[in-house]
Amino acid sequence: MYDKEALIALVKDAALTFGEFTLASGKKASFYLDCRKVTLDARGARLIGAGMLALLRSDLPPLVGGMAIGADPITAAILTLAGVENLPLRGVMVRKESKQHGTGKYVEGPFAAGEEIAIVEDVVTTGGSSLLAIERCEAVGLRVKRVLAIVDRLEGGREAFAARGYDLQTLLTIRDFGIEPPQA
Repeated sequence: MYDKEALIALVKDAALTFGEFTLASGKKASFYLDCRKVTLDARGARLIGAGMLALLRSDLPPLVGGMAIGADPITAAILTLAGVENLPLRGVMVRKESKQHGTGKYVEGPFAAGEEIAIVEDVVTTGGSSLLAIERCEAVGLRVKRVLAIVDRLEGGREAFAARGYDLQTLLTIRDFGIEPPQA
């Protein structure tokens, strides 16, 4: 069962740091969320998997996945809990760079063209990482239904997804930590 308050406390304790940071988007920030410290923790994986599965349950796609490395433990947590509940769900991993040996694929996993997928992400700022994952998934014939994230920094990602026709659902936003987004 998803426990939002427990997830907020865990993220605050393990993943939220204040200081001066440059994000993957290139933006400067006064705080950083290293969600791998939560997704790679047994308790965190359970909380995140349960939360994401709750978001997916009403319209369960056959696939979940996202950009390696950040999305990999999220995908695994969702798949593990789906397996416990005997739900028909599979995962994919999207590479930043194509594999230099074997088949050279960008998207790995048990999927077929035409299937629907929900993209998962740890932290959304501008949405760039997930938009790249979406492009790679669509290039192999997958149909992206929506994007799920642990935390939305409220810095334009939701709007970037909406502009391309994708809905963003998140377990948390930075407001859950008492942080207001920067004014544009």
